[in-house]
Amino acid sequence: MSSADALKRKAAEAALKYIDGISILGIGTGSTVNHFIELLAERKSNIEGAVSSSDASTELLKKIGIPVLNLNSVGDLDIYIDGADEINPHLQLIKGGGGALTREKIIAAASRKFVCIADAGKKVDVLGAFPLPVEVIPMARSYVSRQMVKLGGSPQLREGFITDNGNQIIDVHNLEILQPIEMEQTINNIPGVVTMGIFAMRPADVVLLGDENGIQTLTV
Repeated sequence: MSSADALKRKAAEAALKYIDGISILGIGTGSTVNHFIELLAERKSNIEGAVSSSDASTELLKKIGIPVLNLNSVGDLDIYIDGADEINPHLQLIKGGGGALTREKIIAAASRKFVCIADAGKKVDVLGAFPLPVEVIPMARSYVSRQMVKLGGSPQLREGFITDNGNQIIDVHNLEILQPIEMEQTINNIPGVVTMGIFAMRPADVVLLGDENGIQTLTV
């Protein structure tokens, strides 16, 4: 296991205490979450099921024998566990490097507690060094890209990638996101945008960061 993977594993292990007594989990997507799903194999007898944010996570959950449930059937969730590509001091995030941002945002909104797990390298002072993913209806790709330029970004189509929802992703480079809530609202209001990867209106409640010395626990 690489050193980066070891830090992700630490964060995933630290999240296990947050699911004690919870039988239905919200599960995100990505390399750190993959570690968390692996760890769930030992606890699956206590887990009734999970709501998954992506086809990839669904496949892993089914592989270890955890039923995957429809959010429409279970209603609000007690907890959502997911990673992030960037995390600022207010626990506002950029997510979507793996392309599952729309379902991630829905499950986060439907969850009472959002526990974000990551390696310490994901912590930043200002969001935006990581390209901001924007999921778009295909016919709106060029229009939305022009609006991103007006906002100061450099949009780039994620070539050869289609989301689980059948849409495309524009990765917007060179943004310095000083007001994440306002930027989230502005981009979400552009016709053709399904959603985008700033998680500021619904930030994380707890962030668990794996570093060389153990776990940093961040709360607002």
